[in-house]
Amino acid sequence: MVKLRLKRCGRKQRAVYRIVAIDVRSRREGRDLRKVGFYDPIKNQIDLNAPAILYFLEKGAQPTERVQDILKKAEIFKELHFNQTKSNSN
Repeated sequence: MVKLRLKRCGRKQRAVYRIVAIDVRSRREGRDLRKVGFYDPIKNQIDLNAPAILYFLEKGAQPTERVQDILKKAEIFKELHFNQTKSNSN
């Protein structure tokens, strides 16, 4: 199973995170399938690759609780719902 979760990078006391699609069995700094975003909690910056995130969500990837909060803030789930209703109407 694939999860969307945070991968820590940066230096001591100044953590930044990549949002990655990764296998559940991998550790936090393990090899990821794809980098889909960036999150800096100190500057409160979010940079997301929306098409890649939507692709993984449609394939059944589960976001962690913190990543889900970030995606809600960026309104990614509205795009996912819009794409699902669009594909169902065809």
